[in-house]
Amino acid sequence: MDLMSPLADSVSAAQSDAARAADWSFVLAAREARVFTDGLSRRLTPGGAETLGARVRAFFDDLRGGARGPALLVGALPFDRQADDFLFQPARVVDAPTALAYPPPPSGRWRVTAEPTVEGYQAAVAAALKVLASTDNDLTKVVLSRSLRLQADTPIDVAALAARLAGDPGAVRFGTPIGQGRRLVGASPELLIAKTGASVRSHPLAGSARRSNDTAADQAAADSLDHSDKDHREHALVVEAILDILAPHCRQLTAPSQPELMGTQTMWHLGTHIEGKLKRPDEVSAAELAAALHPTPAVAGSPRKAATDLIHRLEGYERGFYAGAVGWTDMAGDGVWYVSLRCAEVAGAEARLYAGAGVVEGSTPEGEAAETSAKFQAMLRAFGIDEGGQPLDHGA
Repeated sequence: MDLMSPLADSVSAAQSDAARAADWSFVLAAREARVFTDGLSRRLTPGGAETLGARVRAFFDDLRGGARGPALLVGALPFDRQADDFLFQPARVVDAPTALAYPPPPSGRWRVTAEPTVEGYQAAVAAALKVLASTDNDLTKVVLSRSLRLQADTPIDVAALAARLAGDPGAVRFGTPIGQGRRLVGASPELLIAKTGASVRSHPLAGSARRSNDTAADQAAADSLDHSDKDHREHALVVEAILDILAPHCRQLTAPSQPELMGTQTMWHLGTHIEGKLKRPDEVSAAELAAALHPTPAVAGSPRKAATDLIHRLEGYERGFYAGAVGWTDMAGDGVWYVSLRCAEVAGAEARLYAGAGVVEGSTPEGEAAETSAKFQAMLRAFGIDEGGQPLDHGA
């Protein structure tokens, strides 16, 4: 499927000057469908995950009644199910932009502030392990993240940043506005849900290991992950949760009994391909399925409420659109949604990066901190710096 043909004529006359001036371009260069849009026709009324399906249906009912513009909604869902999403009808669907040659990382100084510090993150993991070990709760996994705040000397070139992210065949490049002059830019390896007619697919990832430039060490890391009981237990929690949520909607649902290794440029992951056939495909949209699935145990934990409650208690900041979802849905209910990982929120000369790790029985504070450092690498390479803000050597 390809949605790169113009579907609309003009931006709504009611669009404000501020909205016209903003960057309303949307990119999801997915394997399932490459979608590129430009401009704003109108916003979907914001709301939480529980109301997304109803709001999407009402929006497309209005389009059927004669409203103008593409029969398409694009944008992002936040991590917090109660927080407002950011979805909009674009002014037009456009051809893929001309690919930029891999631009060199920007020069200049960067100031990097860790939030929390590595030591603070390790303390949070230790606190989570105590909760997991207690007998007065049913928590089996929690995903704890940490953040890096980047400050440049000059405004960040978002197009160049996106071009540097496009070179990883194991990840899907995305970019979308998320309000207040901010853009969410990244390259995610994890498919939350894709729907085409009655067919649905999901490709959850859980269990990770850092890749190495040394071939033997890289293979050893892959083999260790493939045989890790801890990582397989963590992965099984995610697959079971997705199957449980999709099952009531599906007349057929399949998943292999064991995950397989998949790699990005910087990480090995355990992944499982889930496929299903919907009972009533006309009654549920891709956006509604994304809202039901999200956040999965891959980015929150299990059970969902206990994990998210602990995340709010231990992390000390709001995740915003990190570990949310980026995607699109159309009037037929088809669509594609990727988990918003390996990403940065960018505004002017500032960027905020996030990385998380799943904490289960057998985890260690040092091991989870190392995993988050590994997961930062994809975005840090695109910025051309290390975790301390120092320039990387050419080709690093």
